[in-house]
Amino acid sequence: MRNKLELKEGASLPEIKRIITQQKINQYAEASRDFNPIHIDEEFARKTPLGGTIAHGMLVLAYISQVMTAAFGRQWLSDGRLNVRFKAPARPGDSLTAGGRICRVERSAGQTLVNCEVFCRNQNGEAVIIGEATVRVGEDENSS
Repeated sequence: MRNKLELKEGASLPEIKRIITQQKINQYAEASRDFNPIHIDEEFARKTPLGGTIAHGMLVLAYISQVMTAAFGRQWLSDGRLNVRFKAPARPGDSLTAGGRICRVERSAGQTLVNCEVFCRNQNGEAVIIGEATVRVGEDENSS
């Protein structure tokens, strides 16, 4: 069950905070079977223009999905859509904040389409991911 969120333009989505560690990156590499050395080989990664290992984009994107799940529950899981841009890498030691706000609510035929701006920023306020999320909810999902 999701937290009750008032479906109105400008409403903030719940924020989550996560710290990126090399251990989390390595665990994600195991789970995803993505062993690109830019993620897991610190010596290799130091010699690249990135200057060190970086988190998998999908690991960071999962934090935005967690925000949407907290806001919209099962509706997000069954009928949510993301359109994002990766702006900067997330590195071990980064403290990330994911969140967003509702930018448009369209009601019609017993359904409500909620469009949100979403983001993930590092501890310096730099955008790591920006984009839009859309979820369709039934009228019973957003009644008071």
